[in-house]
Amino acid sequence: MNGILIIAHAPLASALRQCVMHVFPDSGEAVAALDVQPNVPPEESLAQARALMRQMQLAQTLVVTDVFGATPCNVAQKLIDGINSKLITGVNLPMLLRTVSYRHESLDALISRAMIGATQGVIQVAVTAPQNQARRATHDQDHRDHQQ
Repeated sequence: MNGILIIAHAPLASALRQCVMHVFPDSGEAVAALDVQPNVPPEESLAQARALMRQMQLAQTLVVTDVFGATPCNVAQKLIDGINSKLITGVNLPMLLRTVSYRHESLDALISRAMIGATQGVIQVAVTAPQNQARRATHDQDHRDHQQ
């Protein structure tokens, strides 16, 4: 089984872990979170991340962070080795839920599942007319007509 370590700006990492635990209450040992606090030196956050990795005691770990290039990502880049742990940025809840669902797969397969979960979880929802109100007929040019 793979571990999942969420490293993000406070309080996002803990909040995401709580959401995961709401859906998958049996995944507590496999999912850990590190909230990177403002004004805390990156070296201190790195030490906390290393301690969490040791505490999880899992052979492989997928580390996810919120924003590429920000402190949580920079800490995670120093933490991972590319073999037993790998890193994905841009974490969102659909990504995590998919990842936890497939945490028994190989680390490379888990990365693929995470990326699919992240992108498929972002959907534009169609606007519907309020109940019992008809939409106004529009006389404008068809919105699908791309003529200039």
